[in-house]
Amino acid sequence: MAMSVNTNAGAMIALQSLSSTSRSLNTTQLRVTTGLKVNGPKDDAATFAIAQNMRGDIAGMNAVKTNLALGQSITNVAIDAGKAIADILTEMKAKSVQASQEGLDTNSYTALNEEFTALRAQIESIVATAEFNGKNLVTSNATNLKVLSTVDGSTITVTKQAIDATTIGIRTAALTNATQAGTALTAVSQAIITVSNALASLGSSAKRVDIQAEFTGKLMDILKQGVGNLVDADLAEESANLQALQIKQQLGVQALAIANAGPTSVLALFQ
Repeated sequence: MAMSVNTNAGAMIALQSLSSTSRSLNTTQLRVTTGLKVNGPKDDAATFAIAQNMRGDIAGMNAVKTNLALGQSITNVAIDAGKAIADILTEMKAKSVQASQEGLDTNSYTALNEEFTALRAQIESIVATAEFNGKNLVTSNATNLKVLSTVDGSTITVTKQAIDATTIGIRTAALTNATQAGTALTAVSQAIITVSNALASLGSSAKRVDIQAEFTGKLMDILKQGVGNLVDADLAEESANLQALQIKQQLGVQALAIANAGPTSVLALFQ
């Protein structure tokens, strides 16, 4: 083999090997730092594209999940209002029954009517405040609630349930005498049925929203796991690779130093 100080083939080979090891080491260090084996399209174009599409689906589902949570809150507020009103109507029925008794004096009717009126006012207060994020399902001017349930735009409709005093027919009820008390008893009894039906409808819709929210959460978890399977790095494997590449790099530096020292042996021929 000819000896030359102009061309050092050994150094070239050692340098190429060291450069290759350094690139591999940089890749491994990036994987360890980010926890990803696919950090961009240069790593694996097809896998990166699939993962990005799945990430888009996850982002869309996250928006759906937020809307479902909002729908749950609005519906739950309406249900709580309905339950409170149902309890008040039960008290109003008891007052109506008590006032239906013949022979009560004027003071008794006055006291019973005042309690009855106060309870009715409480119903109106509850209806007025049963609002979440500007949406109220139990007022007289309520509108249906459409809850976004899928990324393709499907919705779950929660039907409005007006249960204010006028709608349920107790606005003019009074307990000023036994006859009016009997009329009020009939109205309150019917109102209890109306509110119970409203609660049944709201409960059914709330159940649908809850089921869809739970399903959406599970589907998001599955997609996240899928993305992880595609792009997440095996840190145990990368740790082992990192140590091996660091050793190879050190050996490569030493090999390059030895190769670079080769031409100096030519000097011995001229001594």
